[in-house]
Amino acid sequence: MTALGSLPLSETAFDRNGIERVDERFLDSVRADSRTLAVLVRGRDVAVDGETLALLPLSGLTDSQSVVYLGTTTGDEGGVPAGTPIVAARADDEQQAWVPLRDVAAVLSVRDAGLAAAAVAVMGWHETSRFCPRCGTETRVGHAGWMRWCEPCQAEHFPRTDPAVIVRVTDADNRILLGSNAAWETGRYSLFAGFVEAGESLEAAVVREVYEEAGVRVADPRYLGSQPWPFPRSLMLGFAAQLDAEQAASDTTPDGDEILEVRWFTRDELRDPSSGVLLPGRSSIAHAIIEQWLVGE
Repeated sequence: MTALGSLPLSETAFDRNGIERVDERFLDSVRADSRTLAVLVRGRDVAVDGETLALLPLSGLTDSQSVVYLGTTTGDEGGVPAGTPIVAARADDEQQAWVPLRDVAAVLSVRDAGLAAAAVAVMGWHETSRFCPRCGTETRVGHAGWMRWCEPCQAEHFPRTDPAVIVRVTDADNRILLGSNAAWETGRYSLFAGFVEAGESLEAAVVREVYEEAGVRVADPRYLGSQPWPFPRSLMLGFAAQLDAEQAASDTTPDGDEILEVRWFTRDELRDPSSGVLLPGRSSIAHAIIEQWLVGE
């Protein structure tokens, strides 16, 4: 639980068994276990059954389908008892109901959302990391799917996560600063966000990103919470910051490339259903950060 409450995709109700899965025989034992169930992944989509993940027995997979171990469940839920091994498998079965994870993250249970986030993230990593970045040799999978090993250069490669800050900026009049991205439909606004650069602290990234995208300086960054965002491999780190006391609120300037419009909003303006303002969906940390401000926290 964070200062933002329970965020979609951010909690875990399964044990990843990070020590046990290092054993090269571990995945074989999981595949041989009749209790093992699979999360099916197709790109950034997951197979669902209504508002739950479609957890399928391994008998529904072919022997040649590679799987990645996700963990064991820690509680009873939906007929799946605690201690059930769960794996991720890539599939393209048109008989399944496929939905983008980001569209259902807010309605999935904590267990299902956590499993789905891990499955999409690690399977996406395998899709783009077959070959060693050092020597170009095709790598071998280890650690039950959480490592790739290059035999010629002895390099071990692990799933990558890219940290990105996302920032709520407010001013002395308690207005919130939002931006409209060039890729979005007219009327959609959100917080300012960007990747943390090499050798940069999170706090420095907050100040830099807001200045680059909105043209204003901020101060006193305050951490709020985090959310994995496996599209493809981000970790969103939420912050709140104040407009710098020496910075005029009217000095906002969109970067003109990624951000086309920067605008201050009052709470009443964002609450007004006739305003035409579209805000981030419920699956995102941006929604939670804005909602926290709207209710006065």
